[in-house]
Amino acid sequence: MEAAHWLTNHNRKETHTVKKILYILGSVICAASFVSAQEMAHTPVSEKKAAPPAAEDMGFYSLSETKWENGPASLAAGAKMAVLEGDPSKEGPFVMRLSLPDGFKISPHWHPKVERVTVLSGSFNLGMGDKFDQSATREMKAGTFGYWPAGMRHFAWAKGETVLQLHGIGPWVITYVNPADDPRNAKK
Repeated sequence: MEAAHWLTNHNRKETHTVKKILYILGSVICAASFVSAQEMAHTPVSEKKAAPPAAEDMGFYSLSETKWENGPASLAAGAKMAVLEGDPSKEGPFVMRLSLPDGFKISPHWHPKVERVTVLSGSFNLGMGDKFDQSATREMKAGTFGYWPAGMRHFAWAKGETVLQLHGIGPWVITYVNPADDPRNAKK
């Protein structure tokens, strides 16, 4: 009987040890799966593509190769634009350039989303507030990046021929503080 009792206790201890090992192994597998899932969740979509991107998925835009067109209609005549990526009139990311002639002015206005501007050439002079005051602006020379929050009233003028690059989340909308300053209203 003692041998049978020893055998039963021994089997219980082995069973308990095996259960511990299986529990630990299961915990390690769950943790590894969780970490892997977290890494995948934070991996940019572009890195999740199975196939390498095709040449037509790429874009290179030097200043000399930029194809300019008139507009946008929300800016006075003389401004040129080039959409490099996305569509600024639709929801989603976009990149566009604006070319402004020397002395070009943009009356006080605001945007419903953050505006991000990089000056590529020339000088962009930016002021804050509801009234245009050329002497109250800060000069943004070529190479300068700036951003300002949604709803911030601001105005600007260009010194020399100036090229800006704007990027953000569309739609890109400009609302003038004084509706009479909006070039779209002058056409009506």
